Amino acid sequence: MLWKELKGRKVLGYQFMRQKSVGEYIVDFYCSKLKLVIEIDGESHKSRYDYNIQKQRDLESIGLTMLRFNDVDVKQNMPNVLMVVKGWIKHNPLNPLY
Repeated sequence: MLWKELKGRKVLGYQFMRQKSVGEYIVDFYCSKLKLVIEIDGESHKSRYDYNIQKQRDLESIGLTMLRFNDVDVKQNMPNVLMVVKGWIKHNPLNPLY
């Protein structure tokens, strides 16, 4: 489960909040220090495409970055999901550790 990997500063020392309110939206995971939102797209997201696009645009307009993952990838390919998140963190200019 992604939450187990993100909690407790396990991902390169950064803390992620789960189901965090950001502006008018609730995001799946949020790290305020990195200004990073992680969204997990499951079945419920398929019928809300326009809403999801607007949500991403709105959050990006206030300086946040959004990484999106399919819930199947999170369930079946967690190492690659974590590799993408860690890669983004390492190459993020807000990251003082690298």
